[in-house]
Amino acid sequence: SADVLSISLCQFKLSDIGEGIMEVTVKEWYVKEGDRVSQFDSICEVQSDKASVTITSRYDGVITKLYYDVEATALVGKPLVDIETESSSEVIQEEDVVETPAMAREEHTHQEIKGQKTQATPAVRRLAMENNIKLSEVVGTGKDGRILKEDILNYLAKQTGAILPPAPSPAPTPPPPPATAVSPAAMLQAPPTSPKPVFTGKDVTEPLKGFHKAMVKTMTASLKIPHFGYCDEVDLSRLVALRKDLKPVAEFRGVKLSYMPFFIKAASLGLMHFPILNASVDEACQNITYKASHNIGLAMDTTQGLLVPNVKNVQVLSVLQIAQELNRLQVLGAAGQLGSADLSGGTFTLSNIGSIGGTYAKPVILPPEVAIGALGKIQILPRFDTSGQVVRAHIMNVSWSADHRIIDGATMCRFSNLWKEYLENPACMVLDLK
Repeated sequence: SADVLSISLCQFKLSDIGEGIMEVTVKEWYVKEGDRVSQFDSICEVQSDKASVTITSRYDGVITKLYYDVEATALVGKPLVDIETESSSEVIQEEDVVETPAMAREEHTHQEIKGQKTQATPAVRRLAMENNIKLSEVVGTGKDGRILKEDILNYLAKQTGAILPPAPSPAPTPPPPPATAVSPAAMLQAPPTSPKPVFTGKDVTEPLKGFHKAMVKTMTASLKIPHFGYCDEVDLSRLVALRKDLKPVAEFRGVKLSYMPFFIKAASLGLMHFPILNASVDEACQNITYKASHNIGLAMDTTQGLLVPNVKNVQVLSVLQIAQELNRLQVLGAAGQLGSADLSGGTFTLSNIGSIGGTYAKPVILPPEVAIGALGKIQILPRFDTSGQVVRAHIMNVSWSADHRIIDGATMCRFSNLWKEYLENPACMVLDLK
């Protein structure tokens, strides 16, 4: 029997993203009213206080209504859009598809992930189809890996050997006409007074949303913790030489090697000896949980604000593996695609504030963690060697904060000394690596 096409209106609802999240902020719409969408096409990007998430369509059809403006707050379980669908059978009301932040892609590969589909507009898809190009083979340069028309044309040029015409450059600005000759006496005269600029701006008040709202919650909880501070300086001269030797080896393997993997691995080796620094306490501070995994967080400055993704299970990773994971997290952070899996579960944190500037800091503990370190910038300073001679030394300052309810000063000091020993004599790390 022939199926009869039926037209129905489906309310596309925001599904439960998890972790108790009840509301999100709509950051960007990828569709507008009247657009035709297919299953798994991106609908919009939303941001919770945990992470940014791309919402994808469950249906084939036409968008008839958008329920929220950009920056508006959307509620879980409420409609995001209306989609007019055509089907030959009953429409199955299933949960909307939530696309987790995209995984890092290698330069010329495409990873098919369940619940994800290549992002491209219908016009770009049509261009690819007309030229028999698989979108999965094209590297997108648009936002969140979206494939643009230029990406298709560049891909086509590589396949056919064609040379695309360069983008038209703006016409050069003609030079200003020569100024009238001015006598030296006139140049010494006071410049003519110019009217004072009139400031016409207005104060703007807006609600705290997303990550800023999460920071308020976290820092308010952190204020309840009595912080113990401890500072020291570390001579990284030997580590600087070691990294210089290893950097080209890592680059040959496709990994960018900074100092941070060494700092993180040294911290993990130290936590083996001082497990209370890798612990957490309950809200009433009645119980201590010693964490088996060393999930060491890295405070990261992103366009979305301060985020702290963490490298999982550092205790079983090599320095190179830590560097690979940091590369992945930094790419996702720069693209605003860090997911809740990367941002949750941390047990210990290092803040590389020195990459921006400064020497000492007063880092704030991220509950339920009990310790955090802030690393200053590396400076070349004069120091005395063992024979009393003045030498050039690569000095970095470190500032620790610990929860003084369960961690005493001596424990923090001994941990710092061990961490410092590993970095000042990196060959010692080899003895304790597993």
